Amino acid sequence: MSLKDSFTPEEWFKVMTAPGRAGAVIVAASPSGITGIVAEARAIADAIRGQVSGSGRTPLLEAMAADLVGTPPDPSTLPQQERARNMDEVRQQGLEAVRQAVWLVSAKASPEDSSAYKNLLMTVAQRTAEAAKEGGFLGIGGEQVNDKERAALSELREVLRLDEVAPAVTPAINPDGSGNSP
Repeated sequence: MSLKDSFTPEEWFKVMTAPGRAGAVIVAASPSGITGIVAEARAIADAIRGQVSGSGRTPLLEAMAADLVGTPPDPSTLPQQERARNMDEVRQQGLEAVRQAVWLVSAKASPEDSSAYKNLLMTVAQRTAEAAKEGGFLGIGGEQVNDKERAALSELREVLRLDEVAPAVTPAINPDGSGNSP
C-alpha cells in the first residue's frame, strides 16, 4: 500500500492542490499586473517542481512527484470547488485549503512528511512573493516583497504553525520526589 492510498481521492486532491493555493494566497494579496502574474505563476510551478523532485524527498513528496508526471486526472472526476468572486475570497479560500491539506497530511503521514509538506507550501509562497516587483513603473523601482505579501506570508506561517515551539518535556516525578519509576 502506498502512502497515497492512505488518502481518499478528495483528500489527495486537497493535498495536491494546496501548494498552488498557497501561491494564490500571495498573488491575491497583491496582484501584480499581467507580467507579474505570469512571473508569479511560473514561480509557483517551478517551486512545486523543485521541491517534489529535489534530493532528500520524503515518501509524500515522492507520491506527489509521481502524480505530477503521471497522466492528468479526468476533470469530471475532480471535486468541484467554490469559485471566488474577488481577491479577498481567493485569499480566504486558499488559506482554508492549505489549513485542510496540512491537517490531512499531519493526520495521515509521518512527522517527516508533514514537515516536508509544510516546507513545500512555505517555499512556494515565498518564491511567489519574490517573483515580481511590486509598486514600480515599467520595472523601475518598487520592492521585491511588499507589505501585503509579507502579511500574507505571515498568515500562511500561522496556518502552517511554523512559529510554534514544541513544549518542553517535563520528566514525570513520582510522589516521593525521586523521579524513579514506581
